[in-house]
Parts: sequence; C-alpha cells; structure tokens
Amino acid sequence: MTAAAPSSAAVPGFRRNMVTICAMTATIMQALDTTIANVALPYMQGTLSASQDQINWVLTSYIVAAAIMTAPVGWIANRFGRKRIFIVCSAGFTVASVACGLAQDINQMVLFRLLQGVFGAALVPLSQAVMLDSYALHERAKAMSIWGMGVMMGPIMGPSLGAWLTETYSWHWVFFVNLPFGIVTVLGLIAFMDETEQNAELRFDWFGFAALAVGIGAMQIALDRGEQLAWFESREIVAETVVSIAGFYYFFAHSLTTPKPFIQFAIFTDRNFISGCVFMSVMGLVLFSTMALASPYLQSVIGYPIMTAGLLLATRGCGTFVAMMLVGRLMRFIEARTLIVTGLLTMALSLYVMTGWTDQTSVPTIVVTSIAQGFGLGLVFVPLSTVAFLTLPNHLRTDGTSMLTLVRNVASSIGISVVIAQLTEGGRRAYAVLNENVTPFNDAMRMPDVARLLDMNTDAGRALMDAVLQVQAQVIAFARDYQLVMMVTLCAVPLTVMIGSTLKTLRTQSKAAADHAAVMD
Repeated sequence: MTAAAPSSAAVPGFRRNMVTICAMTATIMQALDTTIANVALPYMQGTLSASQDQINWVLTSYIVAAAIMTAPVGWIANRFGRKRIFIVCSAGFTVASVACGLAQDINQMVLFRLLQGVFGAALVPLSQAVMLDSYALHERAKAMSIWGMGVMMGPIMGPSLGAWLTETYSWHWVFFVNLPFGIVTVLGLIAFMDETEQNAELRFDWFGFAALAVGIGAMQIALDRGEQLAWFESREIVAETVVSIAGFYYFFAHSLTTPKPFIQFAIFTDRNFISGCVFMSVMGLVLFSTMALASPYLQSVIGYPIMTAGLLLATRGCGTFVAMMLVGRLMRFIEARTLIVTGLLTMALSLYVMTGWTDQTSVPTIVVTSIAQGFGLGLVFVPLSTVAFLTLPNHLRTDGTSMLTLVRNVASSIGISVVIAQLTEGGRRAYAVLNENVTPFNDAMRMPDVARLLDMNTDAGRALMDAVLQVQAQVIAFARDYQLVMMVTLCAVPLTVMIGSTLKTLRTQSKAAADHAAVMD
C-alpha cells in the first residue's frame, strides 16, 4: 500500500492544537452526560414531581435519541460539511443542556434530554474524525491517546462529578456544567476548523434510516425496561423485541439491495475496521457494565457514602490516564495486537480479583484493582482506535467513526442490561439458597456467639439475620457478574489474530511523511 502524504490539516502548529482542544471539549462534554445525571435522579424526582418510572426516562430518552442519531452522522457530515454539522451539534447540545437545567416538570426534562441525545450523537464520531484528519498516520496513536482520554474519562468521572455538583450546589448544575465546554467548542470550531467538501448530490435513504431507528429504539427501550418488567414474561418486552427484530431485518434487507444506503457498507470490507468494531463492542460491554456494578457495590454492599464511592471509582481513571500517556509511544515499538492482548489479560485479572470482593474488602485492594483495570482499558482502547482506521480510506472515515460509536453504545446497553438482570435474579437465588441453611439443625447457628447475636426467637435477631443474608446474597450475585464479564474479556483474546501488523504500516507512513517534508523543503 502506498502511503499518502500528509494533508495541511496534519501539519503541527497552533491551528491544529486548537482544533484538538475543541474536539476534546466536545468529546468530554458528550461522554460526561452518559453518566453524570445518574446520581442526581433521586433529587430530580422530587423537584420534578415524577414517579420512579417517569424519572428513568431522563436516562432512557437520552440513550435512545443518541443511539438512533449516531448511524446517519456520516451521511449528514458528507452532505452538509463536517465543520457546519459539528458547530450546529455542539451549539444544540449546549442549549439543550441549559434547557435541561431549567426544566420545570418531567415532560420538559424528557423533551430536552431527547434534544440532547439528538445533538450529542454526532459529537464523539465527529471529534474522532477531526482528530484522525488533523494528524498524519504515523501520529495517530498519539492522537487517539488524547481523544481516548475524553471518551474513557467521561463515564468514569461522571458519577463523581455529578455527586459533587449535586451535593455542593444542586442537580441543575449537572447540566449547567456543559455550558463552558460548549462555548469553547463552538467558538474554537468557528475560528480554527477547516470545512470539508460537501456532496450536494447525496440523497437520504429515509426507509433505511426509519427501519434502523425503529430497530435501535425498540431494542433500547426493551433493554432499559426489561429488568423492571421481568423480561419476556411481559407482553411489552415481547412486542418491543419483535418490533426491533423486524426493524433490523428490513434495514439490512433494504441496505444490501439499494444502490445508495445511508450507511456505506464498504467500511465492512476493511479487515482492520471489522477488528476495531469487534473489540470496541467488548470495550463498551466491559467499561459500562463494570461501571454499572461498581457504584452500587461500593454504596450498597460495603456502605460507603456517595462521595467516597465516587472518589474510589475515579481511581480507575488514573490507571487509564497513565496507560494512554504511555501507549502512544509504545505503539512505535510494539504491535497493537500485543498491547490489546496485554490490556485484555490485565482487565481479566482485575475482574478475577473482584470476584473475591466482600463487604469487608479494604480500600487499598479496591484502589489497586481499579487502577489495574483502568490501565488495561487504556492499553486496549488506543490501539484498537488506531487499528480501526489504519487502512480505511479517508472518504469513509466519518462513516467509520459513527459506526464505531454506534457499536460501542449498543454493546454497552446490552452489557448493562445483562449484568443488572443477572444481579437482580442472582441475588434472589443466592438469598433463597442461604436462607435454606438458617435452621435450628445448623451447627453454626448453635454456636454461642452466633446464637447470642442472631437469636431467631426475637424480632431483632430475625431482622439482623435477614440483613446479613441480603448482604451475602448480593456479594455472591456481584461475584457471578464479575465472573461473567471476565469470561467475555478472555473470549476476546483469541480474536486478536484478526488484527494485522501495525508497525510495518506506521513505519511506511512515517517514511512517506519524511520524504514529503524533504520534497517540500
């Protein structure tokens, strides 16, 4: 493969640095909003006079809107120009965030969260495409390290920042915090970003988009509500599943037969891009499912207050930061697949340690395990982001970034739903099994110290026994969840054979860039 010379956008300098900052602020702004509102839900519920089901739509509406609107980002950017769409989406997301903070009732909040999701869907794929275009191929590992910090740190720091803002000020500031990021992003993009070529001849595939929107929307709603409604015991979940399957069927049937689908399936002819999608789905599942488990474990099982739990969760981000600072340089000497395998095994080891956590697990153990897990996540994320676009043609890059984001979002939704469902059901089963052993014939129950504290002939003793059983059942259920995520991570290790050599390609591109610079001089 002949290496292309770097474009003017890839030339280092003040302009490129400013575009990088804008892309990062957009990424952080959107990534934070995937989790920052979670901890504020109880406070919102009272202010907005909403029921438990209604307040959950604050999260669901954002997720559904963002998932649906991620897919057509590539077409929209190609049709109207990347800079114009990036500015419109950044401004729209910022305005919608402020509107969320000013919402007076649950209907307004859900409406503004829908708008947030619509505008926010484009921010991550567009920022990644901008970063890829702003750096020459031999510098893309560094670029993906910078960009990846925003994507990875948003979900990790979201709960901590949300808890601090809610307790220190009010839940409104969970949304107002986006205002400075939005202003910086919009002004910076206007001043420093170059517009891409617009293709006015592109026509929108409305049927394909509608079918995919129905498929994704119905699936997201089913995943979100499944645990509350006992999954397929509910007619609603069955109906949503059927609608989702029908939507995906018509989307693929139509897209594979129409001459101009709005998603360019040519991106799936690139082996490296397919590899990136596979590992991005694993990353989405591991990152968000473990995050969904860690917060309730620290608060409900061990009993830490919300601020302490938030700080402990943030330690995983420290490991991620360190890995991302190192991995850009390591990719000059080590194959990407080697780094990905190392990261997956590190994550699997940390998950194995977490299967042994109890309600007595010490803070140092939690911190070391979290840092190791974050380090593994960082080792995987940057190389796979680089590999995915290593050989993808430039004109398919925006489509590729939107598809990669969509894959991560869908995988994270599935992962969260599966682990939460297993946690709930596993807790019930473990409690039932443990409760069977609470009998007068159990020798352990007749030990003097146990009998004195857990006297089953008194109300206090029975209440204390129930509390002990509840905690132990939760410990067992969490351990099984961590074991499941660990097995998924280990199953991904053999798939690294799909990834080709990156060192050869990067060295070829570096030589081409040097030769081009010499010619220009």
